[in-house]
Amino acid sequence: MKKFKIFTVFIGCLLFRLMPFRAPNLEPIMASIMPLGRKYGALLAFFFGFLSMALYDVFTHFGVWTWTTGITYGLIGVASTFYFKKFKTSAFNFAVFTFFATISFDLITGVLFAPMFHQTIFSALVLQIPFTALHLAGNIGLALTLSPILNKWLMAGEISLRKVELQTAI
Repeated sequence: MKKFKIFTVFIGCLLFRLMPFRAPNLEPIMASIMPLGRKYGALLAFFFGFLSMALYDVFTHFGVWTWTTGITYGLIGVASTFYFKKFKTSAFNFAVFTFFATISFDLITGVLFAPMFHQTIFSALVLQIPFTALHLAGNIGLALTLSPILNKWLMAGEISLRKVELQTAI
């Protein structure tokens, strides 16, 4: 069941991102990586983030940015595992993590790596503002709605097993 759930979420994210005419910056990766990282750990969260970006770019256009975005999303996945060891899972905490993770992702991938694409950091920072505003709106919206649903689904098997263990112990 574990592999099925991970595969389902991964393919769901990929298919959603490949959907034509979707709103820009509306991507379920951030909303998915938090519950997955919490449940399955840092290594899976890293590979989920990295492979989500890399496989999408294989279908669309693979480039030097693939490594930057993939590694950055992978590290965000790792960070989410540590964050949710300290804070309980709730829509509010999913949104808080998403806010800071999205700002970090956009700062790293959109601003700090701008010179690789012959842009100044200042112009990239200014041009990044509307992009990041849309990115925040999409990610926080999905963190408030999709993350709690995924978290509940991923934890469903664990809760059932705990009930069985408690019942047999009594």
